Amino acid sequence: MILLAPIKTEKFIQQIEYANTIVFKVDVRATKQNVKDEIEKTFGVKVADVRTYISPKGEKHALIKLAEGSKAEDIATKLKLA
Repeated sequence: MILLAPIKTEKFIQQIEYANTIVFKVDVRATKQNVKDEIEKTFGVKVADVRTYISPKGEKHALIKLAEGSKAEDIATKLKLA
């Protein structure tokens, strides 16, 4: 499993609403392509861009920007974030 958990901070909830982006904690060994494929397969959406970074705690986070026509709010609703 590449996707470990969605990030539910206030800052990232705003990303869902304003930038059509959702943030997940992912496996440290996951690549951007792995994350993109997993999101597209799991939620049935198209991904425009994936950015990753390692947090100060040593966790890897992925910022997933969805393509036009796909809504991050729909994923957030399925995950009960919003």
